[in-house]
Amino acid sequence: MSHKLFLAWLQLTREKARLLVATAGIAFAVILMFMQLGFQAALSESATRVHESLNADLVMINPRSRALMSMNNFSRRRLYQALGFDGVESINSVYVGLGTWKSPASQRDRAILVLGIDPSKITLHIPEINQYLNKLKLDDVAILDRVSRPEFKPFITEVAQGNTIAPEINGRKIKVVGLFTVGSSFGSDALLITSELNFLRIFKTRAASDINIGLVKVAPNRNIGRIAQAIQASLPKDIQVLTHDEFVQFEKNYWQKNTAIGFVFTLGTIMGFIVGSVIVYQVLYTNVSDHLAEYATLKAMGYKDSYLLIMVFQEALILAILGYIPGFALTLGLYDLTRKATSLPMAMDTWRASLSLILTILMCFISGAIAVRKLQAADPADIF
Repeated sequence: MSHKLFLAWLQLTREKARLLVATAGIAFAVILMFMQLGFQAALSESATRVHESLNADLVMINPRSRALMSMNNFSRRRLYQALGFDGVESINSVYVGLGTWKSPASQRDRAILVLGIDPSKITLHIPEINQYLNKLKLDDVAILDRVSRPEFKPFITEVAQGNTIAPEINGRKIKVVGLFTVGSSFGSDALLITSELNFLRIFKTRAASDINIGLVKVAPNRNIGRIAQAIQASLPKDIQVLTHDEFVQFEKNYWQKNTAIGFVFTLGTIMGFIVGSVIVYQVLYTNVSDHLAEYATLKAMGYKDSYLLIMVFQEALILAILGYIPGFALTLGLYDLTRKATSLPMAMDTWRASLSLILTILMCFISGAIAVRKLQAADPADIF
């Protein structure tokens, strides 16, 4: 340990109570940033799980659609027209609707996202769903996401034990015969998958010719982007053609930019950064003020401002590390608690851990740079 770092450590530990309070304050700021970043990541991940699993190279949607929860209809004829383009191998379709789950065992109605798929085709790359395709061909049969909100736990337990439950979806009794795993999102409490025919029975006002998502598979070794451009240029403007990755990003953009949720999480991260900066500034400013005579003595002995500045920055770095470690540890527990309570994909990853560490160090360095102005303005002649 260099003598400057050792001196910085001695100054911080001289007032142990102040150091403890500062560490707790920084840890709180770290937890706040971690939680906001975690919720933001969970928002994107939970909102795009269906999108990621779609068995498609290109996705066709109504250009007025905003997100999976708000998909406008378009004519199935456009999907058949896409099949005629060179390089297109096969097509498929998905119906999307927001229904109301009602069960005698539940206390109140629940919003549930319903997908209608063709049980004769592989629509989603989720083995648990595909093993039920033959059963989905039966009348009024559906499968339920086991990672739904806690309110659905009694129903999920029943199905997991081999029983069949029969809730009403939009007033029609549906037999839930199996479970799969996708995960709940901010937009709905649960996800139900059924066949196209059963979907149209649940949503009686929907026409079979009006679909929500068109799936296009491109032949191997063909340029997906060029085929997308060709289809988009040839078909009327009542359709939008996206690559699979663009469709995933389409959903992320909605939640992050077009809803208050994304803004709130970003603002929460900024507020955590500001709170931590204020705490560190107060600690460092007080520390500099308390030792101003010692600093002035060092300046009178010929030490430059840069030497003292480095020492204050080292104090800031020590504070950042001391606050980050307990903040990180407590966040792991909070992530686990949140995941169990909400079924959201809250988990620590390297990127978020690194970003939060960088933000914590930056927060402390900025505070140190502001606090050290008093030191730079100090004149030894004024103190002695």
